[in-house]
Amino acid sequence: MARKCFYSFHYKPDCQRAAQVRSIGSIEGNRSASDNDWEAITRGGDVTIKRWINKQLKGKSCTIVLVGSNTANRKWIKYEIVESWNKGMGVVGIHIHGLKNLLGLTSPKGQNPFDYITYNSNGRLSGIVKCYDPLGFTSKEKYAWISQHLVSIVEEAINIRSKY
Repeated sequence: MARKCFYSFHYKPDCQRAAQVRSIGSIEGNRSASDNDWEAITRGGDVTIKRWINKQLKGKSCTIVLVGSNTANRKWIKYEIVESWNKGMGVVGIHIHGLKNLLGLTSPKGQNPFDYITYNSNGRLSGIVKCYDPLGFTSKEKYAWISQHLVSIVEEAINIRSKY
């Protein structure tokens, strides 16, 4: 049975790259908000956005942060990471800069979002949570790496979280 996971990503620039990862199918993910749905959610302000995120996290065992060039230090990405961690969920990052979008373009590698989150006196969450940079030189090779390792990455993240 596939794990149920929440996918966290910077919507505008990375939704096409995120869709590729989500379509792998080895992980059951949350339904992505359409452009119209997301506009309605954001019009409701911070309270509505938090409510939507918390609803999406319900029943999930892991949050997979799909890291694009501008993902790190974004307000709602940080919120999703912190909420996931606080709910006892596994948390893991995967860099997706090497995947092509619909225009056939890749993007620059983004920073590790876990570097921006403090965890107790241990320092940064990046000292605990892993953020993978898929092996390969081409978009196809990076996609193949993600496809091959996604299930084990999620299981490892859940195992790591169980120790804290």
